[in-house]
Amino acid sequence: MKHYPAEFKADAVALYRSRPGATVKSIAAGLGVNTETLRNWIRAADGSRASARSEPPAVEHAAGENVQAELAAARKRIRELEEERDILSKAARYFAGEARW
Repeated sequence: MKHYPAEFKADAVALYRSRPGATVKSIAAGLGVNTETLRNWIRAADGSRASARSEPPAVEHAAGENVQAELAAARKRIRELEEERDILSKAARYFAGEARW
């Protein structure tokens, strides 16, 4: 039974969440983990996320609301892309280290 670092688990869950059209099976295969393992990590993260969830602040109805919405969407997409990049980078380092055995 393999033991994965907590950071790797969190990154795998973040990768799954950052790709709306992806399946658990495809993400798990890409990372080299069992499908059920990834599914369990997602469930565990959802449990901890539900207890820490807070309501977003009310949206102001200003003249530049559309601009603000576009800016927020762009920033969110940038964060998602940076997370994906970091996850793939960490996975590559992890598997490169595993290949040395």
